[in-house]
Amino acid sequence: MHDIRLIRENPEAFDAAMARRGLSGVSSQVLAIDTARRAKIQAAEEAQAEQNKASKLVGAAKAKGDEAEFERLRALVSAKKAEVAALNDEAKLEDKTLYDLLMATPNTPHDDAPDGDDEDDNVEIRRWGTPKEFAFKPKEHYELACVQEGLDFETGAKLSGARFAVMSGAVARLHRALAQFMLELHTEEHGLRETWTPVLVREEMMYGTGQLPKFGEDSYKTTEGMWLIPTSEVTLTNIVNGETLAEDYLPRRYCAHTQCFRSEAGSAGRDTAGMLRQHQFEKVEMVSVTHPDKSMSEHDRMTRCAEAVLERLEIPYRTVVLCTGDLGAGMRKTHDIEAWLPGQDTYREISSCSVAGDYQARRMNARFKPAEGGKPEFVHTLNGSGVAVGRCLIAVLENGQQEDGSVRLPEALRPFIGGKTMISAEGVLV
Repeated sequence: MHDIRLIRENPEAFDAAMARRGLSGVSSQVLAIDTARRAKIQAAEEAQAEQNKASKLVGAAKAKGDEAEFERLRALVSAKKAEVAALNDEAKLEDKTLYDLLMATPNTPHDDAPDGDDEDDNVEIRRWGTPKEFAFKPKEHYELACVQEGLDFETGAKLSGARFAVMSGAVARLHRALAQFMLELHTEEHGLRETWTPVLVREEMMYGTGQLPKFGEDSYKTTEGMWLIPTSEVTLTNIVNGETLAEDYLPRRYCAHTQCFRSEAGSAGRDTAGMLRQHQFEKVEMVSVTHPDKSMSEHDRMTRCAEAVLERLEIPYRTVVLCTGDLGAGMRKTHDIEAWLPGQDTYREISSCSVAGDYQARRMNARFKPAEGGKPEFVHTLNGSGVAVGRCLIAVLENGQQEDGSVRLPEALRPFIGGKTMISAEGVLV
């Protein structure tokens, strides 16, 4: 959400930022509603003053026995009371219109976010690792012999429909081990606070992080009006919803391993094979709540936390900065980390690390008290995948595959799988 005062003071700068997102004339629309709202408020205040003045004179007219003046003033008080009520109602409608518009208006891109139209204009900033050269044609994860029994899409479809899977045996254990490994790395080495959160949230929590109103169709809503989280960014960030924190409480760095749910309404026909794009999946999510002066350095730190997961798992990756045309609506700058998938012969996104500035904090009314005094200020929030567990499973399987359909497992995972080193072609940890 945006600060209306900044738009009033510098509409040209605001429009220039929105133009980078392909939007035009936003400030004029915002300010027209704001002007009408303020005019209604001022008119209501003037009518209230006239009502108060007439009310004081009513008694005097009655005392003088001036019945005509008494009736005139009483009628005036009644008319002004109705006028005040009508103007206040109109101002509330304008206020809601303005609020809804500001809630639906995307964040201003950071100066460091490159301009561009779509993912083709994203800018690569680094690579790590060298994709392995196979002596055979590498397969996609769902084609490997070792997962044929442990990764069951037919049963998932029978139970729940398309884009659901049932995992069992070595595949299920490997999936669990990946999440445990990520949590251990982030808590023990990266200083994040492990957190367990609900997967059902109130609607206002979805508004707080920007999933609503724009992306409602991408999520699941229950008949009771609760929402299944598309990511624990929603719950972790909203921990500070409505709070005013002490400055020395910052930064707060959280991580959580949760189920996530997405309807994928905008991705019909994309990535339907395998488990790259599922309706129910798991992520280890990272969220930071910081002082405004520290959010950009925190963004780089968070990105390194996610990259470290892939490095420990021996998965080649590249990191790109999203251009303005590919940038999420609520974010100012985003790093996408893309893992190398030999079966697809390409890099695919496995983590997005983003800085929202004060955009989410304004929606949540999350502030901090400066240590040296002064008015409370809005915190800055960041979020990032640390990383998507299912996609990481895909990357481990594909990068470790052997010609016979078995998979060599990364050394970093061995403490979490009883020291085993392989999934055999028969689907057994050995």
